[in-house]
Amino acid sequence: MSILQCGRFQLGLERPLVMGIVNITPDSFSDGGRHATTAAAIAHARRLVADGADMLDIGGESTRPGAAFVPADEEMARVLPVLAALQPLGVPLSIDTRKPAVMHAALQAGVDLVNDITALEGQGALAMLAQSPAAVCLMHMQGEPQTMQAAPQYDDVVAEVTAYLAARRNAALAAGIASDRIVLDPGFGFGKNLAHNAALFRALPATIAQLGCPQLIGVSRKRMLGDITGQPVEARLPASIAAALLAAQAGAAILRVHDVKETVDALKVLRALQ
Repeated sequence: MSILQCGRFQLGLERPLVMGIVNITPDSFSDGGRHATTAAAIAHARRLVADGADMLDIGGESTRPGAAFVPADEEMARVLPVLAALQPLGVPLSIDTRKPAVMHAALQAGVDLVNDITALEGQGALAMLAQSPAAVCLMHMQGEPQTMQAAPQYDDVVAEVTAYLAARRNAALAAGIASDRIVLDPGFGFGKNLAHNAALFRALPATIAQLGCPQLIGVSRKRMLGDITGQPVEARLPASIAAALLAAQAGAAILRVHDVKETVDALKVLRALQ
């Protein structure tokens, strides 16, 4: 059985783990402002754990297409009190950030995983994580959140994303981050149109095997599901469940979702009847 060394935890990957999303931002694409205060974010996180979340992903900066940049000190003011309050919950805590300063503060606060949309390309990030017991999630993104969906282009999206993730995995290994601490994320919706996302999704079984690292898949409520169904963000639960189950069948190790209870139930059915 594969094991992910994740800060305070050793996580078995015999089934997909459900990562609940906690956005402490006023402008998240899916739930902007609903959990933007410390108290609301903590209450939401506790509810997600009660609903069956195996781990939590805490973010203080929206990285939706067109999102505004958040200064590091403001991001830390949003996430650090929440991380401190959630330490006793007994589940791994992930910090969703691209800033080395925020990573450092979160690691000092005892975070178990650093989930970085820029794959630890920030100055000093690789060396910092090499000195930590935390796991890392390295994601592919073309461009920057402000402009990434303007006109994404690839010659071969599967080959290019796979090559990038392999290169970042190798950079992490060379920096001294053990292989059992590395998770990879193809970055659905981050500089990719529906055709790119669909090609990547269909290639998941092959890329998972080729890259040799567990993969985190995050498609919950995303625009790609809206493009397929025609539904607005608030009506994408069925599509999100369907995509999560397909990702699980394709071998995903971690499913990053907004709707934890529904996803957990769907996975139970999949395991029982598959």
